[in-house]
Amino acid sequence: MRRFLFVLATAVAMGSGAVATTIGQHETLNQSPGQEPPVAGIHWARGVAPPASGSPDLIYHGGPVMTQGAVVEAIFWGAQWADPSFVGDKMSGLQTFYGGLGGSTYEFTTTEYNDASGHVGSAVTYATHLDLSSPPHKVGNRTSPILNEVCSQATNLMTDGFYPVYVATPRGHAGFCAWHSAGMCPNGVTVQFAFFFNHDGDPGCDPQDTSGQHSQGLAALANVSGHELSEALTDPHLNAWFDSSGAENADKCAWSFGTPLLSFPNGSEWKIQGNWSNRAFDTGTGYPNRSGQIGCIDGGNFK
Repeated sequence: MRRFLFVLATAVAMGSGAVATTIGQHETLNQSPGQEPPVAGIHWARGVAPPASGSPDLIYHGGPVMTQGAVVEAIFWGAQWADPSFVGDKMSGLQTFYGGLGGSTYEFTTTEYNDASGHVGSAVTYATHLDLSSPPHKVGNRTSPILNEVCSQATNLMTDGFYPVYVATPRGHAGFCAWHSAGMCPNGVTVQFAFFFNHDGDPGCDPQDTSGQHSQGLAALANVSGHELSEALTDPHLNAWFDSSGAENADKCAWSFGTPLLSFPNGSEWKIQGNWSNRAFDTGTGYPNRSGQIGCIDGGNFK
């Protein structure tokens, strides 16, 4: 679901030293610094997420989509990312995950959505950056620290780039696994960014991939990464495609899996939830979400 005020309850103002400006629904990139707007695409943990509601189809609200696909630069934040025993296969695994997304049938689940200039693009490029400093306490409960991290650490800030921030911090008592948002850096570049907890040993964010091909923590990160990127592509400025209750394409299919393992062009396989398709719902060709609405597709058996 979307449009929740952080800390998933109350808006919190940025300090006077803030370096970036977040944006939200019905807001502009020229808003005054000091505001902490809602975020989109909150990937709630299992048992926390409300079922899909509102009108089944996504509605276009006039904003842009990412017609050129996604230029992704992941930021790994926290001292534990220097510890091989912690990192395990996460960094290399996410390299493989993002490296196989471009041109995949899973990525094509987003391409039916469009703006005035064209449809969502299916290309994906990937780079990484490491920041071994310590994230703030309760990291992820506000958008501004994550945007500031992106603006200060990313090596290739570009208009409508996508910058997922992966912290070493576990979820703890937070009710969400990940989220995405958008904002403007001090140099005037608009970016899409996302936040992800460390999901090692976290049943609330585990897709329950039993293939044995990935560690549990990597499988969880891959699933929520697919969720957030799908929403960034179709609703990058939080004013494009979402339904009458504010749910975006991945929100409507959260924790609803169709194909046991999706095959990517680079030969990797992943368990990833589907995305909502207006076309599939209207033609009865999708599979049901947790509310029984038949409109989810994942690029595997359901196309």
